[in-house]
Amino acid sequence: MADPSFELSIQEKANRLYRGEALAPMVRASTTPLRILALHYGADFVYTEELVDRSLIESTRFVNEEMGTVDYNKDLAKFSEKKRKQILNGDVPPLLLRIDPKVERGKLVCQIGSGEPELASEAALKVYQDVDAIDINMGCPKKFSVSGGMGSALLSDKKRACAVVRAVCDVMHPKGLPVSAKIRLLSDVDSTIDFLSGLIEAGANAVAVHGRQRHDIPENPADWDSLRKVVIAFKQKYPYIPILVNGDFYTRDEFDEFRRTTGADGVLLARPALYNTSIFRKPEKTDSQATQEFGYQSILLLDKTKVVLDYLREVVRYGVHYKNTKYVVCEFMSNRRAPVPRTPYLSQVYSGGQTVAKVCNCHSMDAICKLWGFDESATDLCRSSKEQSDPHKYLDSYFLDHENEKPGGDTIDKVKQESPIAKRPKVETESEMTVA
Repeated sequence: MADPSFELSIQEKANRLYRGEALAPMVRASTTPLRILALHYGADFVYTEELVDRSLIESTRFVNEEMGTVDYNKDLAKFSEKKRKQILNGDVPPLLLRIDPKVERGKLVCQIGSGEPELASEAALKVYQDVDAIDINMGCPKKFSVSGGMGSALLSDKKRACAVVRAVCDVMHPKGLPVSAKIRLLSDVDSTIDFLSGLIEAGANAVAVHGRQRHDIPENPADWDSLRKVVIAFKQKYPYIPILVNGDFYTRDEFDEFRRTTGADGVLLARPALYNTSIFRKPEKTDSQATQEFGYQSILLLDKTKVVLDYLREVVRYGVHYKNTKYVVCEFMSNRRAPVPRTPYLSQVYSGGQTVAKVCNCHSMDAICKLWGFDESATDLCRSSKEQSDPHKYLDSYFLDHENEKPGGDTIDKVKQESPIAKRPKVETESEMTVA
């Protein structure tokens, strides 16, 4: 997807792409509608959800003229006959990746899950013509990823992690595409910097660091102190390589301050973008901006009902299966994986009285649209005649179990006092750093 009108070095391309605010890679969530919505609101670039190497290699590329997209469909031959019948229910193959080049050109990073150099490079070659960079997932702690030697499993095997990056760089750099990797904090700052250094030496053009270690749970706050130290140390060693941060940046004030005081090149937003995707909306550059605050009640944030309606508009546009829509809308409405100190600030009240339970009770796209008062006939959109099948497994219990849990014993005031917002130690500003 690179613009052939002028030539930039691979690193120059990376420095332009990996900067600002981006939608982070999230399985089941960072699909076409959410990526497009994030860009519409102001995201500088977006990631796909993690795509497992073999699935991408075995997929079939299809130019979808009806939607104006490029689709990568899963190979039905890899499913059992029973599963094939369940998936199809018609003649539409299961979708792995859908790209809208008119909107995403120049802004799309494809994240690959792989633990094998050969498979990683083959997967990258499969998709490179439709994306702007390749990212290797080295941070996912989920069992499906780790058991396959992917994700955070690579953090304990630096040699193999570097081999994967090197193999992808060997095939992507000649094609003009940068390569990056997203990791988690290791046991200490020095170990994290050592691991990142290995990736850079292997050819990586950018890195991203999530502010938790492999075994940390999302309900506990990210370790911003360690993340600060890692970013500052990295920029001292590699001042011209982009480093992005990820983990609990729920307000613009927070990630703007973090970038200003550490020199981080950008921020990846995952849970905060699901809570309110309009977090990507940017303030106008005016003299009065210095006196404005962009916290939980930021004037830039849209009403959450409006965000859901905007999301449904993109869902209808891209023919997404209703089960995936239910899942993402429930993620918008649930604080099930939000850090506990944050939850008092994350209101989940909707003007139409919508609840997670009511969304889970929807069993078609029509029912979801009706619940939210979304009238397709009042838009200029026409839903695809063929709703894309989705082989993912979705359980309403993901959300209903959390909704039915009784609140803990801590009072809201106590939780707020322990919030990381109230604990911002002074750190060196970028101007105070020395560059090695």
